[in-house]
Amino acid sequence: MNIAWAVRGNAQDTAAMERISALWDEDAYEAVEAEARTLQAKAERLRRRSRGPVLGQFARFMATAAACGHGRGARVLDEMESLVAELHDTAGPYRLLLLGVRRNRMVVLNAERRFGEAEAEGVAVLREVERLKHLTQVWRLELSVLAGLVDALCGQARHEEAENIARGNLPRAEGRSLVALHCGLVDDLNAQGRHAEALTEARRFTPPRVREQSGRLDMGTAAALHGLGHRSEAETAARQALTDCERSLHPEHPRLRQVRTLLADITAGGPPAAFNNS
Repeated sequence: MNIAWAVRGNAQDTAAMERISALWDEDAYEAVEAEARTLQAKAERLRRRSRGPVLGQFARFMATAAACGHGRGARVLDEMESLVAELHDTAGPYRLLLLGVRRNRMVVLNAERRFGEAEAEGVAVLREVERLKHLTQVWRLELSVLAGLVDALCGQARHEEAENIARGNLPRAEGRSLVALHCGLVDDLNAQGRHAEALTEARRFTPPRVREQSGRLDMGTAAALHGLGHRSEAETAARQALTDCERSLHPEHPRLRQVRTLLADITAGGPPAAFNNS
C-alpha cells in the first residue's frame, strides 16, 4: 500500500494512514474500515484545508477496500464509482490510488458475476499500469489485476486465455497475488473438467494465508476430488472450506453461498456440477 504521497507536514495524519496500512497488511478488515471511516470524518472537517481532500480520498479508498476484501463489496460499489469519478483527472501518485480503486471495483464485479464488465475494467487498468511502469513500481498492482482477469475470463468460459495468464504470471507472483493466481488456476482447471490437474495444482504447494481468499483453495480441492469420484474426501475439503469462510468472511460474502452449494452437490451424491468459483 503506497502512502508516500500522504499528507505532508502533519505527523498525526501520516501516523493514522500508516496505522491503517499496517492493519491492512494484517488482514484486519474490520479495524481498517472503522479507522478509515474515522479518518474520513476528520477529513470532512478539514475539507477547506489543503490536506482534507487527500486525506478523505485515502480514507475512502481503504474503507471500501476493506469492505471489498471482507465480502461486502456490493454495498460500497456506488462509493467506489464516485471515488473513481473524483480521481479521474489526477496524475502522479494519485493515479495509483485511482487504479487501486478500479482494481477493487473489478473484484466486486467478478463477485457479482458481471464478468464482461470486470474484464473491461481490468484491461483498462492494465493499459494505465503499462504507462506508469517507467515512473514507479506497479508490479504488485499489475499482478493483482491479472488475477482478477483470470477470474473474469474463466467466468466467461474463456479457459485457455485464463489458464495462460495464470500460468504465465505465477512464477513472478508473491503474497496476495500468488494466492489469487493459484486459486484462479485451480478454478479454471476444474471448470474445464480437468480435475486431476486441478487437484495436482491445488496440492503443489501451501500458499500463504490471505483472508480475502479464505476457503477458496479448499473449495477448488473439493471440486476436484468430487469430479474424480472421491466423495468422502471432497466432503471433508468442502466442510473445511465452509468453516474457514464462516470464520473469516462476512456472512454476505458470495463465497459462502458458493461453498454451501458445492457441499450440497457433493452430499447429494450426484455427478459434479460445472464449478466456477470466480
